[in-house]
Amino acid sequence: MKSIINTFLIALASALITSYLVLDYLSIKEEKTLPLSKIIPSTYSYNSVIQSDVPPTDFIEAASKSINAVVHVKNTSSNNTSFSALDLFFERKIPENRIGTGSGVIVSPDGYIITNNHVIDDATKIEITTNDNKIYKATLIGTDPSTDIAVLKIEPEKKLPYLFFGNSDNTRIGEWVLAVGNPFNLTSTVTAGIISAKSRDLNENDMENQSFIQTDAAVNMGNSGGALVNTRGELIGINTAITSMSGGFVGYSFAVPSNIARKIFEDILEYGNVQKGLLGVSGRGLNAKYAEYLNITQTEGFYVADVEEGMGAKTAGLKEGDIIIKVDNTNIKSFSDLTGYLGSKRPNENVSVTYIRENIKKEVDVILKKLEIAQFFGMKFKNLSVNELSKLNIENGIKLIDINNSIYPLDKGTIIIKINGIKINNINDLNKIKENIIRSITIITKNGEKERILFR
Repeated sequence: MKSIINTFLIALASALITSYLVLDYLSIKEEKTLPLSKIIPSTYSYNSVIQSDVPPTDFIEAASKSINAVVHVKNTSSNNTSFSALDLFFERKIPENRIGTGSGVIVSPDGYIITNNHVIDDATKIEITTNDNKIYKATLIGTDPSTDIAVLKIEPEKKLPYLFFGNSDNTRIGEWVLAVGNPFNLTSTVTAGIISAKSRDLNENDMENQSFIQTDAAVNMGNSGGALVNTRGELIGINTAITSMSGGFVGYSFAVPSNIARKIFEDILEYGNVQKGLLGVSGRGLNAKYAEYLNITQTEGFYVADVEEGMGAKTAGLKEGDIIIKVDNTNIKSFSDLTGYLGSKRPNENVSVTYIRENIKKEVDVILKKLEIAQFFGMKFKNLSVNELSKLNIENGIKLIDINNSIYPLDKGTIIIKINGIKINNINDLNKIKENIIRSITIITKNGEKERILFR
């Protein structure tokens, strides 16, 4: 009996050991043959990849909102080439009118349109063709050549589709955008791209430079004045310029930010001209080379070379040598960052300026003011600051800052000391010039040389 029990126990133990070994072998085999697609990292859910809450990127909604709000702009200008009876005798053709085209953006249901100033420059007649092929005669409401923005008005029979202004300050590099234009009067066309850069300056030597949004969306010459929109269909820029050797698109196009365009639009409608709020500083953006010249370590920001008398910066205590690094919540790394942000501001607005002085960061509130400018014989002048007079080693004078169809061959930046023998201390002294012609001007050139120019 005892041997039977021993035999049973040995058989039971053998069976258990055999069963364990078989089960262990099968589990190893199953693990080795597990499909790789089932091995899911523990850091994310497999289902969340398949069923994402983020919709795929497309431009259907943005395109549908914008194409009917973009129009074709036709500019007809008279050819001023002289034509006489002698030309008729020799059977020469009468000069034909010149025609230019571009695009525009409807920004209100009652027919206000924003386009580029260069699209309608010198126009004697402006025609608008909407996306449903209706033609309207447009009235020029106002322009701002420095930002290349113009405002037109048409009189529609019914409310028009229009674009809402987006906040261009909130745009980000890498963001998808659409460029919408009507270059060939064949209804609106759409191209897509991304924002390549912000606060882009096309001419660092221009003191009225722009702060453009750069994009790689295809924009050609006929698209000037068209819309740059985000994927929500909001207007974030007015397409203005391209960089190209051939005149065609090669991957770089530029748009005036919507915050600037909107401010220009509202100024023209409310005041009839552009109200520019200025800090009252002059200088340039820093880079490695300029920082080395100034013997400073800071390579980003706006270096203050001079402070205008009577302006907000002077009142707030800003000085020559300060480096502006922030205005409100906008970081200032270059001159275009500063001009781009201030371009959306008006006189009497208050801004917070963060700056560095002697390696110490400081902050001050500045009230923006309007620079006093006088127009005289197609030229614009401003007063000189005490610092500017001291640097030039002169006692009086005014500065030529812009030229608009002037017949006098003077360069921007020229200092005027006397006109027709009359001493000019400030722009108010221009009212002393009673003659309807300039006979002589005493100037200080950009090279610092004093000259007297006679006009006969």
